[in-house]
Amino acid sequence: MKSVLEFKARKTSGPKISMVSAYTHWEARFLAASSVDCILVGDSLAVVLDGELTTFAATPETMARHTRAVARGADGKLVIADFPFLAARRGIVAAVDCAAELLRAGAHAVKIEGVDGHEDVLRHLTQSGVPVLGHLGLTPQSIHALGGYKVQGKNEPAATELVRQARAIEAAGCFGLVLECVPAAVAAGITAAIGIPTIGIGAGPDTDGQVLVFHDLLGLNPGFNARFVRRFADASTAVNNGLAAFAKAVAKGDYPSKKETY
Repeated sequence: MKSVLEFKARKTSGPKISMVSAYTHWEARFLAASSVDCILVGDSLAVVLDGELTTFAATPETMARHTRAVARGADGKLVIADFPFLAARRGIVAAVDCAAELLRAGAHAVKIEGVDGHEDVLRHLTQSGVPVLGHLGLTPQSIHALGGYKVQGKNEPAATELVRQARAIEAAGCFGLVLECVPAAVAAGITAAIGIPTIGIGAGPDTDGQVLVFHDLLGLNPGFNARFVRRFADASTAVNNGLAAFAKAVAKGDYPSKKETY
């Protein structure tokens, strides 16, 4: 997938969209050689790479640096970069500056959490030629207001509110919507109610696509056991075995061999 136009077309024509969150050049090179459709440079890098407890530590500069690294390895894949914490809440001018920095770094689109209070920002960006992907449900930048990492839209009023917000995101001109940690029936209802594609993470099978973090789907983050994560490979075992074999070979004097010596 090379553009947001193809992204939009998938809602009606299929197949479903596959998206992977990645943060570095080497990850992007693996994804470029794969059949995964697009790459999200997520602000979750603060947690996954840096060990922070929240995504708040990511800044526009941080996101631009990682976006640039991913874009250099993405080889034609659609690259979407997260707006970091509060970047959409400082007004239109600051949001335009952040979007410009991310697109200059190599992103083709940006992702922005929420809609209430910054719908004007979404609208201004989309009308300025910046493709925007929305994000509702569990929005990690709002975890203090949400009371932690909890499933959203579990009762009828909350589900109805998510539908309203989804329609507002579509009306603002966004090309798609991430739905994170909402009941499957709610995600299915939102997907049917709007004309832009939905990408689920912990939102059941009826969205128009799915996103997972590179490290999670490959088993490189074994301590993270969210219900929605499926490990499609056990890379952590391969890494552990490789490190153990290296240490053993060095300790025994088997490495480097004559063949590996200049």
